[in-house]
Amino acid sequence: MPSYRKPSIELSMIVKDGAASLERCLKSASSCVDRILVGDTGSTDGSQEIARACGAEVISIPWENHFARARNLVMKQAKCDWILVLDADEMLDSVGPGKILEAAQRTGFGGFHNMRWNYVLDRSTRIGIQSARKNPNVLVESVRFPGYVPLPTTRLFVAHPEIYYEGCVHETVTRRLAAMNMVTAKADFLVHHLGHAEDLEPERKKKDSLYLVLGMEKLKENPDDAQAFIEMGVAELDFSKKPHIALGFFEHACELSPLSAVGWMYTGVCLARVGRSQEAVRKLERAYELGLRTGFLFQAFGDAYFAGNQFAEANEAYAQVAGMAEASPLIEAKRGACEVQLGLVDAGLQRVRNAVADAPAYLELYDILATTALLAHKVTLAVETVQARLALAGPTDFHIGLVAAIQAQCNQSGPIEAA
Repeated sequence: MPSYRKPSIELSMIVKDGAASLERCLKSASSCVDRILVGDTGSTDGSQEIARACGAEVISIPWENHFARARNLVMKQAKCDWILVLDADEMLDSVGPGKILEAAQRTGFGGFHNMRWNYVLDRSTRIGIQSARKNPNVLVESVRFPGYVPLPTTRLFVAHPEIYYEGCVHETVTRRLAAMNMVTAKADFLVHHLGHAEDLEPERKKKDSLYLVLGMEKLKENPDDAQAFIEMGVAELDFSKKPHIALGFFEHACELSPLSAVGWMYTGVCLARVGRSQEAVRKLERAYELGLRTGFLFQAFGDAYFAGNQFAEANEAYAQVAGMAEASPLIEAKRGACEVQLGLVDAGLQRVRNAVADAPAYLELYDILATTALLAHKVTLAVETVQARLALAGPTDFHIGLVAAIQAQCNQSGPIEAA
């Protein structure tokens, strides 16, 4: 009888200036991998030395503004049966290595899909079409973050020359696995991504700017790919805050792939934000007809209805989000605003106040509370809220106008000062 050989696993990474979290990442996976290969793209912070101290082999690879090329250069030097992919700002939890070993020993599979938990600074955050969930604190390193956004990914697959990453940004091997008719399955190990929450604001903005540039490059490489247009639209909508520009990308995605519910949903989101609420509802209804049932879709319905002064419908849509265990302080504040518009003033204002208390660092909540209090003729509450908001970062022309509206309502002669 032939002897059984346990499949070998290689951790394959690209790194640039990941010293702050690299050791944590490597140690979290060390018990389930036989080799660690790190492709360094130009670190100047000691990342190479940290990787070697953790037992990794380190090679230098060029950075060409193309994530797939960089990953593929590292993967070409693989020596093991399976490849596990992590980034320096990610890690496994204590049960992850065992689950990865179990998956790698299952025969007949070319890859495994798993969930990536992206930790966020507040539960009102959204990534793509997914809203944040409450953090169950399964990872000690994550307990300081209130929520996470779960997204599917493919991080464990067989080493094969025809399995490689595609895309200069938002790169993936999933399409290659499908093109090769590889049998894939779900594995229940989690990749915990802490970088989004741990990065300082300048670093986040730097990454967002890079993704915008690479997104345009990806469109040039894939001019008929609806997903590339959706990714570029998301970048313009969420990073640049330009819904009027994002709208064109999403509309083109719908032309390329008319059965893409996500494309129709994002088109509706943009239309609502540029003041075309009735058109927005029709696009969102199309996404619903195509089977989309995410909390973000119902939130988009709520926003479109609210913009069109259909407050009962908006309230019902926001309530559906809460019923899907995707309630957030932002959703609760919007529900409260609807209730005030529907005449439930005390209950509505209390709901908004509770939302602010739940997430005091989320600036938009103050705007909702101040405007809702003003509409309810609760001038004292409006003044107190605006004072609190002016004491925080980044007041805009909106807040100056809000101060003027409050002054007009309460006939104050002097300016409202920051608290």
